Amino acid sequence: MKGIIFNLVEEVVTDSYGPDTWDELLDEAGLEGAYTSLGSYPDDDLHGLVRAASSQLDVPPDAVIRTIGEQALPRLATRYPGFFDGHDCRSFLLTLNDIIHPEVRKLYPGADVPDFAYEDGAPGELFIHYRSARQLCALAEGFILGAAAHFGETVAVDQTSCMHRGDRDCVLRVRFLAVRP
Repeated sequence: MKGIIFNLVEEVVTDSYGPDTWDELLDEAGLEGAYTSLGSYPDDDLHGLVRAASSQLDVPPDAVIRTIGEQALPRLATRYPGFFDGHDCRSFLLTLNDIIHPEVRKLYPGADVPDFAYEDGAPGELFIHYRSARQLCALAEGFILGAAAHFGETVAVDQTSCMHRGDRDCVLRVRFLAVRP
């Protein structure tokens, strides 16, 4: 996993709970925490941090991962505004495979990004098929929620299938509910 993810996790933790909490999570996970954005690190490092945060906060690991995604998205929008300009939430989500992930691979060589497939549902509804060996569908859900907030929209996200339940891929149903005036 690329270090940029760990940098975002560190920012989310330190902004929300302070730098001491970040150090406590690293200690509990048995990690040093020296992550460079271009470096590659074992997926187990992220899982260790999530387990430590889950234990400290007494919340399920998926909730930790979802929150990381939701709170990391605004930081990505600040770092890479060109990815977000001229979009609403739906149009932004539809750029992941064709625009954002190719650029991520250029910026972070060796990045292993998930693959998405899309299908329209009822009016105001989009089904996003998430495929990744990492099975971080909760992170994808958090990024979707963060994107909606970034664009001043309200969405509801639920999973109609999930790799964690034995399904081939995760399917995230996104319902676009409201746009802030």
